[in-house]
Amino acid sequence: MVALNKAWDLGTINTSSPTSPTQPSPVGGALEKAEAVKVSPPAGGGDLEGAGDASFAAIFDMDGTLIDNTPYHFKSWQALYKKYGKGEVSKETYYTSISGVPVLETIRRVFGEGRDEAQLKALLNEKEELYRQLYAPYLSPINGLVNFLTELKNAGVKMAMGTSATQEDIDFVFNKIPIEADFDAVINSTMVTKPKPDPQVFLKAAEKLGMPPEKCVVFEDSLAGVKAANSAGMKVVGITTGHTAAELQPVNLVIYDYSNLTVQKLAELFEK
Repeated sequence: MVALNKAWDLGTINTSSPTSPTQPSPVGGALEKAEAVKVSPPAGGGDLEGAGDASFAAIFDMDGTLIDNTPYHFKSWQALYKKYGKGEVSKETYYTSISGVPVLETIRRVFGEGRDEAQLKALLNEKEELYRQLYAPYLSPINGLVNFLTELKNAGVKMAMGTSATQEDIDFVFNKIPIEADFDAVINSTMVTKPKPDPQVFLKAAEKLGMPPEKCVVFEDSLAGVKAANSAGMKVVGITTGHTAAELQPVNLVIYDYSNLTVQKLAELFEK
């Protein structure tokens, strides 16, 4: 049995981190906005009041999609790997094998040897507590998100969250950003048996909303999430908080924030 009693050593952890374009961050970087397709409001205004009523639904991932927290998750994984003798975790490893996957799945895969389920869950809590400690001073929605969710709700678009996050992390966000009431359903990591890139989380969200998959659009930042959304047969909007527009393909639309996205633009995806 491996004890979980070492202290965090953050002083020598590599603080370089994945790109964080939407908010100032001590560990983030600048995004080359030319890589993303910036959408513009339709002529005559951006509202679609009532026109999109029940015609399609929107499903949002959370981490990296509603909030730009990728650098803080990355740094907490760096700390966990270092503390328990797993060496360095690279950005490539984070983006291809960790991002978008439930934390407990990764902990089982990387730290599972010699530990029982209780110890693995203790590791999960330890990692997530560090992440929340690091990110709390900077927690904010991605630019334009709150207004965009309001526009969707006013247009009668049903919304769900389909995330690999724990309920504790979801509450951490909802307690700071007042958007919980915008969602008609929330599917977290404990409600599915197959994590992303399996489409189960998005299919379950669509079921909760009473909408067929082909009438849903998914917002995602991770490669696993984009693959899951495509496998579900849904439209996909990629947001470039962690990957370039080219890396996120195939998607139907790429954005770098929500400031110029409109309900009309989403409705047009279902006309193609």
